[in-house]
Amino acid sequence: MELMNIVNQKMAIEKEFPKFKAGDTITVSYKIREGNKERIQEFRGVVLQINGEGRTATFTVRKMSGAFGVERIFPFASPFIDAITVNKYGRVRRARIFYLRGLTGKKARIKERRF
Repeated sequence: MELMNIVNQKMAIEKEFPKFKAGDTITVSYKIREGNKERIQEFRGVVLQINGEGRTATFTVRKMSGAFGVERIFPFASPFIDAITVNKYGRVRRARIFYLRGLTGKKARIKERRF
């Protein structure tokens, strides 16, 4: 295991992202390549979970697109992530809020955490 820790430290990501957890509403600016053009697309939604640690850590973001829920898994170490901004801090009791998938309308709202 010592060897894996050394490799993970060498391959550590350079980017610094703000601290967020499940229940927070974030906007992920993601680089998309179409042919030889490159553009930035923003994906705004609620963080459902943060999975893993170190180089292999990922986070799942869910947004509503019309009447359909769209989920996307982003790796923290992805070179395509341009920026992450936290729009709202949510107050939830769990680290994985998969119960949000079955809720719609006002029941799907998350209370805001105030500082």
